[in-house]
Amino acid sequence: MRPMAKRKLIYISIILMTFIAGFTAGTLSAKLEKMNSSKPINAELTPQSDKNLVKKPKPGVQAENSKVLIGYVQDFRDPAKINYSKLTHVVFSFAHPTTAGDLLLNGDAAYKNLRAVTANAHKHGTKVMLAVGGWSHIQGGESYDYFRTAIANPASRKHLVTEIADITARENLDGIDIDFEHPRSEEDAKYLSAFMNDLSSALHPENKELSIAVNSKVHSVTGTELTSVVFEPEMFQVVDHVNIMAYDGQWDDGYNAANLSPYSFTENIVQYWTTLFDEYRLSKEKLVLGVPLYAQPEDPSIKQVSYAAIIDHSPANAQHDKTELNDTTYYYNGKGTIKRKTKLALEHGFGGMMLWEAGHDAPGENSLASTMREVLDQPKANKFYTENTKSK
Repeated sequence: MRPMAKRKLIYISIILMTFIAGFTAGTLSAKLEKMNSSKPINAELTPQSDKNLVKKPKPGVQAENSKVLIGYVQDFRDPAKINYSKLTHVVFSFAHPTTAGDLLLNGDAAYKNLRAVTANAHKHGTKVMLAVGGWSHIQGGESYDYFRTAIANPASRKHLVTEIADITARENLDGIDIDFEHPRSEEDAKYLSAFMNDLSSALHPENKELSIAVNSKVHSVTGTELTSVVFEPEMFQVVDHVNIMAYDGQWDDGYNAANLSPYSFTENIVQYWTTLFDEYRLSKEKLVLGVPLYAQPEDPSIKQVSYAAIIDHSPANAQHDKTELNDTTYYYNGKGTIKRKTKLALEHGFGGMMLWEAGHDAPGENSLASTMREVLDQPKANKFYTENTKSK
């Protein structure tokens, strides 16, 4: 045989052998795959990872099926006496903005309490927010003038955002709550919206939350919208929680303590905010309904008292919304009203409840935080009352 013919024969043999080997391997592979697919996998023989994989929520978004219970805590409260176990968030109140955009706390005692509250809350898995603003300013007068001046000027607004971001990181806080009481014009609303947008840009990338406390926007007597307080609704897109201060209605039509926070007032408030958020296609889970944990006297010259004081006088007061104490009639929210309000919020798709303030609560079985937590933790609550909300 010639050398060239011999080489051709060798090449042909190699190609033929390769083809046969490939065909045989493919057939065996198919048979094995079919056999394996018909048998269950023995989990005990499968190598297991030593890590528990947990899906983390996106920054600024609460975990699915959770309902918040947010409690404000004033800076002079004893941190050891707060019932953190019932709260998802504690809001330490207050830090005060200056006109130049600096941020002030009420001395070393406030800083000490902030750090103690943070440490105690985190032991219970409770988040800690710092409230900025409030009604009264540490340097005297209303906080409004200081706050408005700070956010109206781009330079001082930027400085205030930096100050807030710095204290959030430095004190290991979980977020910030803004309590600007209250924007009183369209111009105010514009400044507040710009400020909240800047804060969102500073806090959310760091996985910090941002909430805002708002006036109820409803007249307690007439049920109509209060036009003296102005917000840009689009602003609520950048916040995680909108804490509605659904109380203090006693001032709306000449002083009347009975208008503090009756259920009918709250019904109008819930309807107003539900309609507003539906109109602007905002998530109603951002909405958090606030309730008072204090009692209002018929005589405005007499000081308010805490719900705890009302219960200490007589535990039976937990079942009522009005009582006589020291020859004065006081109005407040008892357990029954608080339970109804919590259910009302859930029926409208709200994300949870808020209370002012945790230091006013009674201990034990008459605790209003416990009452709200019980309703919020019911399986029906975690479905957001789907059946009801779909029909609306």
